[in-house]
Amino acid sequence: MGPEETSAVDAAKQKAIDDWLPISASRNSKWWYSAFHNLTAMVGAGVLSLPFALSNMGWGPGVTALILSWIITLYTLWQMVEMHEMVPGKRFDRYHELGQQAFGEKLGLWIVVPQQVVVEVGTCIIYMVIGGKSLKKAHDTLCTDCREIKTSYWIVIFASVNFLLAQCPNLDSISMISLGAAVMSLTYSTMAWGASIKKGVAPNVDYGFRGTSTADVVFNFFAALGDVAFAYAGHNVVLEIQATMPSTPEKPSKKPMWKGVILAYIGVAFCYFPVALIGYYMFGNSVDDNILLTLEHPAWLIATANLLVFVHVVGGYQVFAMPVFDMIETYLVKKLKFAPSAALRITTRTVYVALTMLIGICVPFFGSLLGFLGGFAFAPTSYFLPCIIWLKLKKPKKYGLSWTINWICIVLGVLLMIVSPIGGLRNIILSAKSYKFFS
Repeated sequence: MGPEETSAVDAAKQKAIDDWLPISASRNSKWWYSAFHNLTAMVGAGVLSLPFALSNMGWGPGVTALILSWIITLYTLWQMVEMHEMVPGKRFDRYHELGQQAFGEKLGLWIVVPQQVVVEVGTCIIYMVIGGKSLKKAHDTLCTDCREIKTSYWIVIFASVNFLLAQCPNLDSISMISLGAAVMSLTYSTMAWGASIKKGVAPNVDYGFRGTSTADVVFNFFAALGDVAFAYAGHNVVLEIQATMPSTPEKPSKKPMWKGVILAYIGVAFCYFPVALIGYYMFGNSVDDNILLTLEHPAWLIATANLLVFVHVVGGYQVFAMPVFDMIETYLVKKLKFAPSAALRITTRTVYVALTMLIGICVPFFGSLLGFLGGFAFAPTSYFLPCIIWLKLKKPKKYGLSWTINWICIVLGVLLMIVSPIGGLRNIILSAKSYKFFS
């Protein structure tokens, strides 16, 4: 065989592997698929804690933080969509490939992959806990005199659904699951603010800061900033979602992708702003860290909303797990030379779901830990890493508009990365006494 034939065989092998990997397998997504995936990735059950975050920040700073986060993350998302095909004939299908283009082969991996893994695996573990707790809450609300079932068992039930769904080969194949999840998030958000309006303004409503000392107020404020920031974690899967779209020089993938992102962001605004503002307006600083808890009645509404949260986090789990599956399978097939097969896929994915389930069961207070960990990973990947890559690759004119906006985002993102873990760490320390492993 001559060198040309060898390279043709290699290219064919490479193509076969790319067609098998979950991110680059199918490139015929419609633009509205990207809207479902983005909405599902973005709107987590965290939306229900936004009124609580506002109560720690007060009206002015709270509303500013909400609106600024929405604008900044939409801007950095636009940059990522634009950079997906900035090198002619090449597509950056994965976040770390873009990082490698900007920072070099080795450094790019080390900068992007650890942060992306913390966000994606962390979100999967949190969704395990949220999924289990929502099922438990729905069960306990509807059946008040039943025997108490431990959260651990509910997490196992949630995981069993994901064991099955994790076998969907690629992002395209879960688009209907994503659509269901996106509809659920819009529905339970609407139920949360609708029920708040129906309940009416609480008697003696107080909009002062919660917390008795200045230290309480400051640290709560930091933690609340973190809560708002984590509400926008979709950037970790955006290039992977765009990779599923067809693209030609005449019709680049960024056009349909951007349409989908805009639709998703309108959906995000529709979920976040009414829940946060109406929830805080009605209950002031007496609101719980999950607004559904403040709304106790009617029972059917709370149970339904919790079941919707359950369906939504099933979809969210799959969207965040898919890039992790892609990383694991790429490593096994390209580096360790495993043959791409169904058996390999079933094994790796089952092991991954089982691990996230076990960690969720052992450490049910993982949410506070993510507040701490997430500050280091969420803020960079959503708020300022895209800006640094943009400055490095696009080289906008110094002191020009693009240059200035990016530097403002970088400064705000770095501040966020520093202060939100401080608030998270303090919450961990304060509530450490009541933590129970395997609860």
